[in-house]
Parts: sequence; structure tokens; C-alpha cells
Amino acid sequence: MSESVLAPAQKRKLLFSAGLSWMFDAMDVGLLSFILADIAQKWQLGTGQMGMITAANSIGMAVGAALAGMLADRFGRKAVLVWTLLVFSIATGLSALATGYAVLLALRFVAGIGLGGELPVASTLVSESVPARERGRMVVLLESFWAAGWIVSALVGYFVIPSFGWQMAFVIGAIPALYALYLRRAIQDPPRYINRQADRLPLGERIASIWSGPNRKSTIMLWLLWFTVVFSYYGMFLWLPSVMVMKGFSLVKSFEYVLIMTLAQLPGYFTAAYLIEKLGRKFVLVVYLLLTAVSAIWFGTAQSAGVLLAAGICLSFFNLGAWGGMYAYTPELYPTAIRSTGVGMAASFGRIGGVIGPFLVGMLLAQGTGLTAVFVIFFVAIIIGAVAVLVLGKETKGQELMEEV
Repeated sequence: MSESVLAPAQKRKLLFSAGLSWMFDAMDVGLLSFILADIAQKWQLGTGQMGMITAANSIGMAVGAALAGMLADRFGRKAVLVWTLLVFSIATGLSALATGYAVLLALRFVAGIGLGGELPVASTLVSESVPARERGRMVVLLESFWAAGWIVSALVGYFVIPSFGWQMAFVIGAIPALYALYLRRAIQDPPRYINRQADRLPLGERIASIWSGPNRKSTIMLWLLWFTVVFSYYGMFLWLPSVMVMKGFSLVKSFEYVLIMTLAQLPGYFTAAYLIEKLGRKFVLVVYLLLTAVSAIWFGTAQSAGVLLAAGICLSFFNLGAWGGMYAYTPELYPTAIRSTGVGMAASFGRIGGVIGPFLVGMLLAQGTGLTAVFVIFFVAIIIGAVAVLVLGKETKGQELMEEV
């Protein structure tokens, strides 16, 4: 099938519309890290309990990614994108009413279902809607809205939580429910998907196709990549404000430093967006992952405020650039009929790492393990992901998306 032809204004509208949903997703995830740092003091939570809250969120994201990916191949990208947005924003707003630990756990699981489902569907929709020559750049730019969401969450953490409490942060997290009403009219399913509706496969055949023939090698590589990236990202970044407090900084100062580190995500995305069409997907992923691994060791061993800040900036820059490359790369490895299912299942497996990472950090810190040892674990995981791409990955730069299963 020929490339989808969109006018420049239509491309910008698509990027902005899908990007705002992505930003709200990131804002919700980011808010949780700042809320935890506050709620742990007010509810007297231990590190293990804090880890369970982030784990509940990530378990929901794993379920949501798999479900939304399968549903989007059956019912369309647009419908599933809108519904996932509604699920996580409503559950986040209700979290402001949580009266205890168990209620908050349940609500964060439900919110996670929407959060995990929105991301793979949005990346698939954008990937299918633009020409091959700019597809990678567009998806990485879509991912850059994640940084904007984290910046918003950091601003809320710095200005709102200390003055108005964690409940107000959850109320702000309910705003995307209103945006979902706009999104229903602003975007459409890609012509590439609409034109192949007659080729829709039953769920069992879609799952079998992901693991058969030429797709098997790509699936193994993607599952390793997603697991190691999500494991390290959520293990490190959801604990970042709390780690800063452990290193001796006040809650407000910790939020301030994390805000500065978060700003470094934007140039990480933009450089990845440029290089991914110049040097290829594999180059961006391998190089940015290796530099993320180095930054993780540097951050884990940092002592002074200046070194800690510099290491955190590098960690944000390279880690989020790698995320952008991963989201651009994943939809390109599957044909249209199983694309969203393949992306969703890879993301879902990755979210298992997002469950284990934060929980493992909480468990290790509760046992008295040093921060350096914790960050060595993330260093090793990221190296495994880089090697998987290097050895098993194939370059897709400039290639048309596959159509036939």
C-alpha cells in the first residue's frame, strides 16, 4: 500500500493531538512519584509499601498494554485511545478521595490499565499515519511529549503538593477526562488500518503470528528491549524524588532538583528524533542505552549535589532518548493486521519490568542495600537491552511498513 498522504497542517494536528494524550499519561505517572514522597511521610509508609503502590500502577499498565493492543487491532486505534484516556484520568481523580493504603492501591491499578493502554495505541496510530521518510522522527517527537508531562508533574510537585497536599495533585490528574471529548473529534483511524479491515485476524491467530516465521526474532528482541528499558526506567525514576531525600536533601529541594533533571529529557528526545532518520533506529537505541547505563552508575555513586545533578541530567537525556527510539522502532517490525497487538504485547511484557523495578528498589533499600549496588543492577539490565538490539535487531530506517502477515 502507498504511503498515507497528510498535509503539513494535518501532520502537526495529529502530532499535537496524540502528543497531548501522551503528555497527560506522563503527567499521571510522574505525579505518582512526587505524591509518594509526600504521602510516605504523612501515612508513615515504609519503602516496601511505597514499592507496592508503584507496582500496582505498573501491573495495571501491563494489563492495559496487552488489552489495548489487542482491542485496537479489532476495534480501531482511535476508539481505544479515547477509552484508555478516560479510564486513567477518572481513576486518578478518584484517587484524591482515597482514605487509606488499600483503596489507593486498587485505584492505581485501574489507572494503570488506562495508562499502559494509551501509549502503544498512540504510537501505532502515528506510525501508520505518516510517510516512511519521517515516521521515526514523528514517533520520537510524539514521545517527547512524555518529557512535557513529567515537567508538568514536577511543577505540580514543587508548587502544589507542599502547599495544597497530594489530593490536589490527583485532582489535577483528572483533567485528561475533558481532553478525551476533544480527541474523539480531532483524530481518525489511519487509512492504512481502515483499508485492511477485511484482513482482520482472530485474536489467537494474531498472537500466533507474533511468535511465528519472520516475526519471532523481532519479538524476542523487542521483549528483551522493553523489559530492560522499563525495568530500569521505573526503578530509577519513580524513586528519584525519594532517593534525593535519602541523600540528605529536603522534600522541596529534592523536587527542585528532579525538575531540573526532567528538563534534560527534551533535548534527549530532540537529538534522538534527528539522529533516528540520519543514522538509523539501531544506532540511536544502542548508543543511547549504553550512555544511559554509564549515567546510571555515575548517579548511583555521586556524592556532591553538583555531581548528582549532572549525572541525573545525563540519565534523563539518554534514557528518554532511548525510549523515543524504542517507540518509533517497535511498530515498524510488525505487519498492519497484527501491529497493535505486537506493540501492545511487547509493551505489556516490558511493564512486568516496571512492576519488578520499583518493588525491587523498595525491597533492597528496606534491607539496607546501598544505592550504588541498586544502580549497578540497572546498569547490567540496560546493557542486556543494548546487546539484544545490536545482535537481534534489524534496521528499518526509510522502509515502508509491512502489510501482509
